[in-house]
Amino acid sequence: MKSNIIRIQNTKGFFLEATLDLPANQKPNYFALFAHCFTCHSNFNAVRNISKSLTANGFGVIRFDFTGLGKSEGEFAESHFSANIEDIITVHNYFKEHFEAPSLLIGHSLGGAAAIVAASKLTDIKAVATIGTPSNIEHTKKHFITQIEDLKPNEKVKVNIGGRPFYIDNDFIEGFSTIKLNEVIHSLRKPILILHSPIDTIVSINNAHEIYHNAMHPKSFISLNKADHLLTNEKDSRYTGNLISNWVLHYLPEKENIMLSTEGEQVVGYLNLNEYNFTTQIQTNSHNLVADEPESFGGDNFGPSPYEFLNASLAACTAMTLKLYAQRKKWDLKEVYVYLTHSKKHLVDMDNEQPQYIDYITKKLTFEGNLDESQRLKLKEIASRCPVHKTLVSSVVIETELI
Repeated sequence: MKSNIIRIQNTKGFFLEATLDLPANQKPNYFALFAHCFTCHSNFNAVRNISKSLTANGFGVIRFDFTGLGKSEGEFAESHFSANIEDIITVHNYFKEHFEAPSLLIGHSLGGAAAIVAASKLTDIKAVATIGTPSNIEHTKKHFITQIEDLKPNEKVKVNIGGRPFYIDNDFIEGFSTIKLNEVIHSLRKPILILHSPIDTIVSINNAHEIYHNAMHPKSFISLNKADHLLTNEKDSRYTGNLISNWVLHYLPEKENIMLSTEGEQVVGYLNLNEYNFTTQIQTNSHNLVADEPESFGGDNFGPSPYEFLNASLAACTAMTLKLYAQRKKWDLKEVYVYLTHSKKHLVDMDNEQPQYIDYITKKLTFEGNLDESQRLKLKEIASRCPVHKTLVSSVVIETELI
């Protein structure tokens, strides 16, 4: 993921700081716009992790700070709900003019409610995804309602929200009462994905039910099991980003997967050392894969390890070869299981008595079907003749060059 910082002036003259995250080749297939949660910012861990998952799937992601939050100009009191909607529209229009119009709007918590309203006003937005979003925006006032009982007109008061001090005024408070979100949801008429944790203690799961009830089809709900409201567990936010990526593609025009160019070769691997430990994007002309190392090795375990991919290649080739052979022989082979493990074993050279390590792969087979013992033994023999198996046990030359 490569990022660019952009400053965008909103309708009130404040400069909003936005970050554009791009896939490895900097050529996104689609753009997504992310609206962060109440009092959060665009560099919040959950936002970054969801963005990384989206860029890994070929999206460009615009994440920005609302007025008065993060690195954007203005006061928090001027970041009321209607202003949040205006900020989303401003950022959307900027990218429509200078890059490409975002087709997906994602919103977390109150940002999800603002995303729904903004999507109802933006024809370029083709789909909306909400995360832990309230069904009634006045729900947000519970964070500070007991602290503003004696607030006078044109007066600002210091309140504590989530352990942090903010100044708000009457305009800020009234901004949560001007829009009937349930009516907007009902008239949205755009695909909406509702993601919510059943154990969310900030915005209860009942809110997801109400949003789903008011929304028209196509609508989808996914439970973020065991996640907290802020998706503080990295695996939860990565999972959320991958879910959104896969869901929205059904509603966007199909494009060729060009996240990474293979430059005429069969496969390309890409690792951004500034963003990841070992997580490596692998691209063919048609498919995207992710490789990683387990946490015990210092990785994040977001994909199979290199040797697991090696085993996977051998397993796939073995199963396919057995299928073709049994089909040609008209044998009743119905299912094939190929179990593989790679390890290092050492032999002792009798001349120098120093251990020499060799690669050792165990291959175990299970066949389902009406087969006699001679057929099973023949299939075992054929399993060693698949092209990948023969490649691994032969002398292989790998030529490496810099380009």
